[in-house]
Amino acid sequence: MMPGHNPGLIMSERLVLPVDNLRCAGCVRRLEAALETTDARAVSVNLAGQEVALDWPDDKPVAELIDLLADKGFPAHLDSIVLAIDGMHCASCTSRVERALSAVAGVVSAHVNPARAEARVEVIEGTVTARALEQAVVKAGYGASAEIETGTSRGERQAREFAGLKRRFLLALVLTLPVFVLEMGSHFIPALHHWLHELLGHFTLHMILFVLTSIVLFGPGWMFFRFGLPNLLRGHPDMNSLVAVGTGAAWAYSVVAMFAPGVMPAGTANIYFEPAAVIVTLILLGRMLEARAKGRTGAAIEKLLGLQARTARVEIHGEVVERPIEQISRGDRIRVRPGETVPVDGKVLAGESWVDESMLTGEPDPVRRQHGDPVVGGTVNQNGRLVIEATDLGEDAVLARIVKMVQQAQGAKLPIQALVDKVTAVFVPIVMAIAALTALVWLLFGPDPALNFALVNAVAVLIIACPCAMGLATPTSIMVGTGRAANAGILFRGGNALQTLSKIEVVALDKTGTLTEGKPAVTDIESLGELAEDEWLALAAAVEQDAEHPLGHAIVAAARERELDISSVGDFEAESGKGVRAQVGERLVRVGSLRWLKSEGIAAGQALDEQIAALSKKARTPVLVAVDDCLVGLLGIADPLRESSREAIGTLHGLGLEVAMISGDNRLTAEAVAAEIGIDHVVAEVLPEGKVEALEELRARHGRVAFVGDGINDAPALAAADVGVAIGSGTDIAIESADVVLMASDLNKVPEALGLSRATLRNIRQNLFWAFAYNTALIPVAAGVLYPAFGVLLSPMLAAAAMATSSLFVVGNALRLRTLRLTF
Repeated sequence: MMPGHNPGLIMSERLVLPVDNLRCAGCVRRLEAALETTDARAVSVNLAGQEVALDWPDDKPVAELIDLLADKGFPAHLDSIVLAIDGMHCASCTSRVERALSAVAGVVSAHVNPARAEARVEVIEGTVTARALEQAVVKAGYGASAEIETGTSRGERQAREFAGLKRRFLLALVLTLPVFVLEMGSHFIPALHHWLHELLGHFTLHMILFVLTSIVLFGPGWMFFRFGLPNLLRGHPDMNSLVAVGTGAAWAYSVVAMFAPGVMPAGTANIYFEPAAVIVTLILLGRMLEARAKGRTGAAIEKLLGLQARTARVEIHGEVVERPIEQISRGDRIRVRPGETVPVDGKVLAGESWVDESMLTGEPDPVRRQHGDPVVGGTVNQNGRLVIEATDLGEDAVLARIVKMVQQAQGAKLPIQALVDKVTAVFVPIVMAIAALTALVWLLFGPDPALNFALVNAVAVLIIACPCAMGLATPTSIMVGTGRAANAGILFRGGNALQTLSKIEVVALDKTGTLTEGKPAVTDIESLGELAEDEWLALAAAVEQDAEHPLGHAIVAAARERELDISSVGDFEAESGKGVRAQVGERLVRVGSLRWLKSEGIAAGQALDEQIAALSKKARTPVLVAVDDCLVGLLGIADPLRESSREAIGTLHGLGLEVAMISGDNRLTAEAVAAEIGIDHVVAEVLPEGKVEALEELRARHGRVAFVGDGINDAPALAAADVGVAIGSGTDIAIESADVVLMASDLNKVPEALGLSRATLRNIRQNLFWAFAYNTALIPVAAGVLYPAFGVLLSPMLAAAAMATSSLFVVGNALRLRTLRLTF
């Protein structure tokens, strides 16, 4: 965040921290509440991604934030990077290197050991590269090279979490099976019951159940107590608290009934070791399966990261040396063989090949790349040898920017999440209150043994409640939906765009470069005065050679095709959306629209209007040339429509949307183009600054509007629309202003983005309905409301199975988006 000119404004950096123990919506609320008391701003907690994003003041140590997170039970994931340092000779050198390293964004701590000439740097996982640290040290006047870099990717971390839960579950299963067989077998097979009691005796049998269940609860199941009880004592109970209280109560009741039955009312000294053990085992099973499923929700990011090459073949003094990608510098010459991944973003210096850019655009067809063309790191060179010059590296690389955009979108909170947050903030305390009320009602009004009924039903209420399902409902769908979109070459820059795009009612399209190829060509040349055609065309090309508009490029190309001499110019001026003027030798040359030339005082007759109308009806853009205040020529310029334009507009109509075109062309030209491809509304003769006003009018008449554009002059409209969509051939300014970026120049990606947006929001609503309906329906059943009428009670073991199934349903439903087939 930049401070601008306000000296009182504190600068801050945006941090994204992977953290542990984000298990349910209650955890999210607890973490948010903890950060509210700090200097952190713009906090966004991503439950599915297990991370928190926030703005942290530059004048506050990041270590302070890390310590606070650990203290609140959410330790951040850190990497440790070791650097060998050259050039240190004294204590001041040590402190200078430490200060240089500590100043790098994402560094938590830096400790230099002068005796070993090395620095050990703790950084937030995934935010800092060894290369960035090396550069910081070099900038401070010392040498540095990375020796060791540890830490794991998100995928490896999730794999480790799954493996840990699997071990816990298997151990719990092995210990719980004997408990289950001894208890349930005795109930269903009377002969087994008698044989066990004769063989082992009543007390020995119960002692076996006690030992096995105790190991389950305080071994594999200890995680519920380790996190749940401290949170309960802090006044922020979570799902772990529900499990800990429920199973702990059943275990404690059984222990008293077994070892001190005399202190309990007659007929109530029953043991419930089996439900306690089975509940823990089933919940561990649910957690294990959920961890595996959640790992798949981030597969898109892992796939993108997996595209990165690890090494590159660099030309150094005539030799080719293989180097780690972190050691590549801007300007390095890199060789890429057929079949190899292009290691970094660059520009082709030599060679020619077809390059598979499907990772970037989602399109399967390879693209021809030759001298001067850009290439993107992560794409695959197919059949030719290339020599490229490295250009954008690190976080500036296209792939890194894509990953960052997807991560930001996956971590965003949609407006629909606001209701969920309000409910989950009070959900667990309400469940615990319902459980307490359930126990009280059964004690006062239940049949004998009332204490047993009170315990069983209160535990069932605690176990059946599933805040996880509510907390996962939105973020898992966002992660899978945006990841699926990224694989198709559609990047959502924020979660809000995902929700807003699903509600769009009209799509407005810029004409030049969006509906058309953006490669106009001169098709008609008509002289209007005595000046020779080649002479005035050369003058027009001279004026347009420094212009940025595609129409100007077409005029220059037409002159070069005729091999005309193009002179240099002076006093060049451009009026956006109108025309250009410049001095060519002794002559003042103007090139632009008829309306602009008239405003410049140049006369035009009735016949010219008819000529312009005739060109416009053929979907040509008329451009006039004036020399020394006299009209000398008329050009008709055609920009061919994209092959995908007509199909895309038909698909948008099939989605029930209105389609509008905003163009700077005169009305006749714009309407001719619109009629050719079936556009509903035409807004013509719009200057660049008038596009925002045109969008406001469309919004007033039709509702929420999305604007699709590609140029610098589209940036204000992209920002002003409800959703701005930039197509892949667009300028960096257009892309930065947009909410959605289409990496390919295929307009069919627009309805595809709309379809994915609608599908993701539909998926979220399904998840939320399930989560709320599940809890609303089953908590009363667990409390025993069906018992007076039907004699039905819900076993705590069935409650545990239902609770685990609820979370799995939500994650599994979200994963359906990965294989969703969009039909229009």
